[in-house]
Amino acid sequence: MAELPYRPLRVMVDATVLIAGSAFPRWPFEVLQHALRGDFRLVLCPLVIAQARRHLQKDFPPFVEQFDAFLADVEYEEVPDPPLDDVLQNRHLVRDADDIPIALAAINAGVDYLISEDKDFTVQDESTAELRSHLSPILPGAFLRAVLGWSSEELEAIRHRQW
Repeated sequence: MAELPYRPLRVMVDATVLIAGSAFPRWPFEVLQHALRGDFRLVLCPLVIAQARRHLQKDFPPFVEQFDAFLADVEYEEVPDPPLDDVLQNRHLVRDADDIPIALAAINAGVDYLISEDKDFTVQDESTAELRSHLSPILPGAFLRAVLGWSSEELEAIRHRQW
């Protein structure tokens, strides 16, 4: 029997992870560090990059340069934003209409996980049932533990870490 070719884990992060990972040295930062090391294939769409840059410029301007350096250094797969017609046809996908294009980009890309700190993606209730039927949204700390094998002690050690 032939061995299946290796396919790296493909993981999309949303703007909440890019923002928090750029501005704070906690779980989202560690997720981005794993992406830099190539522990999984990072997947991004233009909308997520633009949202993160806009929020960093507004709320955390000292970290825009660090964000840009991360994007320059990390090898990532860019996937397209979904067409507006698709967004309008999938209004039921998540509670917040602003999140629909990100959810669709992740679904269309066929990623293994969507990492987010946004409860509109990660809450386990009726509002995300349709989304969860297509992909696995997960919090950064849960991803580090369940997928990358971090221990509770390792996670707790950086819960409140500062620069």
